Amino acid sequence: MKYTLTEKLLQDHLVSGNLKQGEEIGLKIDQTLTQDATGTMVYLEFESLGLSRAKPEIAVSYIDHNIVQNDFKNADDHRFLQSSASKYGVKLSPPGNGVSHHVHRQRFGIPGKTLLGSDSHTTTGGCLGMLAMGAGGIEVAMAMAGKPYYIVTPHIWGCYLEGELPPWVVGKDLILHLLRDYSVKGGVGKIMEFYGPGVRSLEMADRAMIANMAVDMGLTAAVFPSDDVTKRYLEMNSRGNDWIELTTGKDPQFDSVTELDLSRLEPMVACPHSPDNVKPARELGDIEVQQVIIGSSASGGYRDFMSAAGMFKGKMKHPEVDLDINPASRQDLQNVMEMGGLNDLVMAGARICEAGCLGCIGMGQAPGSGAVSVRTFPRNFKGRSGTVDAQVYLASAETAAASALTGRITDPRTLGDPPKVGYPAHFSFNPAWIQEPAEDPDGVEILRGPNIKPFPKFPEMEEVLEGPVLLKVEDNITTDHIMPAGTRVLPFRSNIPKISEFVFDVVDPTLPKRAQEAKSGVIVGGENYGQGSSREHAALAPRYLGVRAKLVKSFARIHKSNLINFGILPLTFADPADYDGIKQGDSVRIPNIRKLLKEGATEIPVFINNREITGLIDISQRHREMLLKGGLLNASS
Repeated sequence: MKYTLTEKLLQDHLVSGNLKQGEEIGLKIDQTLTQDATGTMVYLEFESLGLSRAKPEIAVSYIDHNIVQNDFKNADDHRFLQSSASKYGVKLSPPGNGVSHHVHRQRFGIPGKTLLGSDSHTTTGGCLGMLAMGAGGIEVAMAMAGKPYYIVTPHIWGCYLEGELPPWVVGKDLILHLLRDYSVKGGVGKIMEFYGPGVRSLEMADRAMIANMAVDMGLTAAVFPSDDVTKRYLEMNSRGNDWIELTTGKDPQFDSVTELDLSRLEPMVACPHSPDNVKPARELGDIEVQQVIIGSSASGGYRDFMSAAGMFKGKMKHPEVDLDINPASRQDLQNVMEMGGLNDLVMAGARICEAGCLGCIGMGQAPGSGAVSVRTFPRNFKGRSGTVDAQVYLASAETAAASALTGRITDPRTLGDPPKVGYPAHFSFNPAWIQEPAEDPDGVEILRGPNIKPFPKFPEMEEVLEGPVLLKVEDNITTDHIMPAGTRVLPFRSNIPKISEFVFDVVDPTLPKRAQEAKSGVIVGGENYGQGSSREHAALAPRYLGVRAKLVKSFARIHKSNLINFGILPLTFADPADYDGIKQGDSVRIPNIRKLLKEGATEIPVFINNREITGLIDISQRHREMLLKGGLLNASS
């Protein structure tokens, strides 16, 4: 019994390669999910493969991000997604049903299965004992076509838990504690498995919060056991037959281990502008708050709202605070309403929003100029809220509710005893909320609005890559920096020529024009380049503009894969000090690149203003072939 649960999940789904660190493996994918910000491209890519039906056991299309309909574009894309799902054998969760990974764990997640989603927070499924991972849309399209999903065999990181969480402390505080200690890049190339006696004390709400934000540590996945807590959760969702027991072996051999005593944790808050800029809530009491949002994917479930409702019961929010409630699912909203919590929230002055991502992706709910916003969301990158100078803090529902009551960031432990949260015997749910695909796909016409443009075609890799340094950026550049979200940009997600006009808009709005004039160029960056969401537009749009290579100190996992998927050469500095000698506008030449890729070279000569430095390329043979052909779709045709 020396195995880890992660090893078992990997081995049970292994279709190619060996479980040796550093070796690429292919995994069978049992379930897929897409969301609308990335899903339109997934279905355009799937369509280009010429297949008639999706092949996973379960495939679900969620409309949860771009649900604000300011004009025809989002509404048209929703019709496209609905008709595509119906034709290709995919279940549809329409607008208002809730956030993809949250609804998926309620209705479809099954212990022991693999789940691949075009949303980075698909990792949430790990709370059920799944191997759940986020990926670029094109890789999800391939999984829908029945192809394996490829990753490098991960480092398996055990997190041994003992004790129990104190009153007012929840799973959000645990993951923020880990982010403080290990940073947003501490989990790159790793899967974290939670085990030990303390795990039994964690409710499913806690496990979901932790698994959700695991990706914000850079982790490929987070894995919890499937135990009595899992069984009870599935039974409450009328899915007890889906439960199987899955546990870590008695003497597991992890690659590394972290030990945590849950009883020593306290309420934590991530300060602007990174999820790992974490401090205890008790140290932030002087910060006045203008906005509080409770909900969305990381802390938008039944327990979060019932806990907040208990705190607000008979009270009124602070008059200087705007308070929004964002249910993560229609099911949660329904059950909070049935249990009386919604009335307490409304009477306290809260604005009740529809179930979906909303402000988390910058779809509305922008704070005022320079405002402090306390949110239960997973990310607080600068400008992501829609207000560039806003100060966004991340906290649990309990800390957020306490702050809404007092008008300043407040440690909830100062408010006395926490409220008791009652649960129904079974959660109410209407199966008709999920739309089933057509039995006769031939009778379904895919509906395309004028904003949906054909998928761009890219040529094979050239013999020589050359062009200017189009942009030089610092460490921890996120996909929000590269391809901004929000109401201004996301409606163009199915229109690559148009959305490309916004590449690096928050860093240097002149880049798109300069890139098109240069026709070919290179981006230079620091550590952890491309962290954040799985949006493949952060690779696809730069490729459309002519970006042919990225030379950085290190890459985030999903973004590196997305670059390869669209034929962009991902290089890292052999000597990180070379970064300092490069400036925007320098000329770059990478000769003989086709020959070097074919020969398996790992050191690539790069000439900067005719001065040679060395770039490193650490990719599989399969990736080399993809780059040579100009990307994954070219290689698959």
